[in-house]
Amino acid sequence: MSDTPPDRLSTDPSSPYYDAEVLARDVGVRFKGVDRTNIEEYCVSEGWVRMTAGNAKDRFGNAMTIKVSGPVEPYFRSKGE
Repeated sequence: MSDTPPDRLSTDPSSPYYDAEVLARDVGVRFKGVDRTNIEEYCVSEGWVRMTAGNAKDRFGNAMTIKVSGPVEPYFRSKGE
């Protein structure tokens, strides 16, 4: 596997962009220069992230998300971070 994260990745198992192998390597996302921990999905080429909106839930019990545009920098966290 390469040392660069994929262009698009999701943490939702029902998404076509979900990849358990990549997520097992502990992917970090820097959005607008700030490390974020609430990112559900990202796309580097299109420049957006989908993040959770607080504790709000939809009618199926899934976390509500918002899509925000800006520079996205995914990276693999090292064991020391």
